[in-house]
Order: sequence, then C-alpha cells, then structure tokens
Amino acid sequence: MNLTLYKRGIQGSWKMLLIFAAVISMYFTVIVSMFDPALGSALNEFAKAMPELMAIVGMNPASAELISFLEAYLYGFIMLVFPMLFCILSANKLIARHIDRGSMTYLLAAPVKRVTVAFTQMKVMVTGLFTLVIFATLLGIVNCEISFPGQLDIGKFILLNIGAFCLQLFIGSICFLSSCIFNDVKYAVGIGAGIPALGFIIQMIANAGKELETAKYFTFFTLFDSDGIIAGDPFAFWGIAALFAGALALFTAAIVVFVKKDLHI
Repeated sequence: MNLTLYKRGIQGSWKMLLIFAAVISMYFTVIVSMFDPALGSALNEFAKAMPELMAIVGMNPASAELISFLEAYLYGFIMLVFPMLFCILSANKLIARHIDRGSMTYLLAAPVKRVTVAFTQMKVMVTGLFTLVIFATLLGIVNCEISFPGQLDIGKFILLNIGAFCLQLFIGSICFLSSCIFNDVKYAVGIGAGIPALGFIIQMIANAGKELETAKYFTFFTLFDSDGIIAGDPFAFWGIAALFAGALALFTAAIVVFVKKDLHI
C-alpha cells in the first residue's frame, strides 16, 4: 500500500463520509426514539395498517424486543441503501473517474506499481465503509443505552452489524470491479450501481408476498439474513461468510483486471 496515496484518498472521502454519517445519525435517532416497549411503536401500528408496504422494505419486526425493532426498521432498508450508495460513489471516485478524466496518468507516472495503486484505492473505500458501519454500531448502542438502558442485546446487535458490513463489502467489491473493468464512468457506474440496485429490487419483490418469495434466490441480499442472525441460525452465519469470501474474490479480480488492462491514457 502507498501511504501517501492512501492519505490523499481518505482526505478526498471524509466529506462524503460525514454526509452519510449524518443521514444515518438522523434515522437511528428517530427510529430509536419511536420504540415503546410498553405500548408498541407508531411504526408497528403503521405496519399493521399497511403490512404489504412495510414488508416490501423488510420492516416487519419478529418480536417486540428492541433488537428486533432495530433490525426491522434500520437493517431492512436504511443500513442497506445508504452504505450501498457510499460504495457506489466511492468506487467510482477512486478508480473510474481518474481514468475518465485522465488523472490516472499522474498516479501511474509515479514510481508506484499498478497493483499498489489498485490495492491502496481499494483500502480507501474499505476504510470508509468500515468507519461508517462502526459509527452506526456505536451510535445505535449509545442511543439505546441512553433511552432504554439494558434492553438492547448488544452482542446480537454487533453481529447484525458485522453481517451488514460483509454485505456492503460484497457490494463494494462489485462496484470496485466494475470501476476497474470500464474506462468510461457511465459504464462503470451503470454496471456497478445497476447490479446491487437490481438485487435490492428483487429482494423487495421477494418480500412482497409468498407468491413471489422464490425471487429471493436470485439476489445476494438473501445471504444477509438479519432475522436469522438475531435468532442464531447457523445458515445466517454461513451467509455472512459467503458474502465475505465473495468480496475477497471480487476485489482480487478487480486488482488483477486493473493491473493487466490497457488503460489508453
């Protein structure tokens, strides 16, 4: 890894990271404040009134516990979509945009190997994603302990965030590979964003009803079984492992592609 390039990448990403952290902070604070262990929450009442709509975005708590409440209302949509957007924007900014603008010429003109450039840029994206998930984890724990001391199963909440991180790592690897394959930003973003977006849409279709449930087998989002993680289902943890292994494979492929490709710069 090239430390100078890494620092430059981090400096170029911190503003975007702050924006996503602020959005996640808003949602976490609002959702936690709406939990009512005695009477049920306003969101639960809304779910009863419009079960199909809430099911589509995965907002169906399995129980009245705080951990299930957070899993349903934060990890069925919010913690899937916003980190995914961060991955898409970050991957495009770190590789494809440099190639498209011609600035990759200056990076490769330095006495630094291509594999070092690719790995360093990948490390910048992973660092930002890891920071975002760690921030969400700590934010959730602090908010819950202030509002509802002792009611959050912290161990399960941490496992839930590890699963979310592995899912986002897999999404990030798709975006990064696309960014390394295509020289044109529009293709890099179109494919890199299109595959995760399509997967999420298929997941929403699968959540819509039992008639469409088989659609879940056509998307990698199914490997992130948040209900199973909370319940301690072994298959849920195998899903997390599969996402992590897939991310490593795709990141490796991305670096190999970048090293061997003709950049035309």
